[in-house]
Amino acid sequence: MKVAIIGCGLIGQKRLRSLRADDQVVVVADPVKERAQALAAQARGAAALTDWRAAVERADVEVVFVSTSNDALAPVTLAAVEAGKHVLVEKPAARAPEELVPVIAAAERQGVCVQVGFNHRYHPALQQARRLFDDGVLGPMMFIRARYGHGGRVGYDKEWRANPAVSGGGELLDQGVHLIDLSRWFLGDFASVQGHVGTFFWDMPVEDNGFLLLRTAGGQVAWLHATWTEWKNTFSFEIFGRDAKLQIEGLGGSYGVETLRYYKMKPSMGPPETTSWEYPGEDHSWRLELAAFATVIAARRPAAVGLRDAHAALSIVHQVYALSRNPDES
Repeated sequence: MKVAIIGCGLIGQKRLRSLRADDQVVVVADPVKERAQALAAQARGAAALTDWRAAVERADVEVVFVSTSNDALAPVTLAAVEAGKHVLVEKPAARAPEELVPVIAAAERQGVCVQVGFNHRYHPALQQARRLFDDGVLGPMMFIRARYGHGGRVGYDKEWRANPAVSGGGELLDQGVHLIDLSRWFLGDFASVQGHVGTFFWDMPVEDNGFLLLRTAGGQVAWLHATWTEWKNTFSFEIFGRDAKLQIEGLGGSYGVETLRYYKMKPSMGPPETTSWEYPGEDHSWRLELAAFATVIAARRPAAVGLRDAHAALSIVHQVYALSRNPDES
């Protein structure tokens, strides 16, 4: 693939490292010239621009990676789609669901593939959990319980994520959308949305904690908590069926070794049969996600996780924001 990377910060760097040997970055763009030049220097022969529009409109670009702050995700994706490019846009893909409506329409009109960077689906523990789920080992689904969070860093309240005009929201929009997306992956759409967001620690105009209670039309529940006040970085995702439970802990690095445990209930009840998997080492989800994206482009199939998934997750986030502003409506 011939690629343009828009946004040359931490995530843009991760996207560059996730490329396959035969992929080529032809151009990178960032409003900070030095940042664009630094990333271009790592990508053999790539041009460095400060004008992202010039980058996405280049004739030699086939695929655009959009790794900007949230305020630019939808506009850049829309321009790339209208230029006929396939796009991998970082989650949450926009600040609000209405920003995605014209992007969805344009992508369908242009016949291009737009994948949203919900890379957690591609973590090996979650991939194995999905295989077990598809094999039916859990039996009828009951509920999901999940927690995800970190504690920020000195000055976190001054970064762009704390500015609602740029970010669109706080922790529920940041890490919480991963929990929502994973819950939809296993349970499907949610008919009922309840929740609350609050700012408990950080001096910022966006939430540092989000609490969700989601329910499907069939009565299955997802109980989710996303937090920027988790002093020990945490990822925990538990999937409960009538016959078994799957428990994913850690994502590698500061979140701890990624593990999956399969607890199979016995007819006699009591302690379950337990099978465990560990996935130490480097986070391969970014490469696996890119490989899946390249496959659907080549096969002319829709993205495995696309704009409508992002729209659904953002709609849940904004329903909870509305409930938190008007708690009497819950």
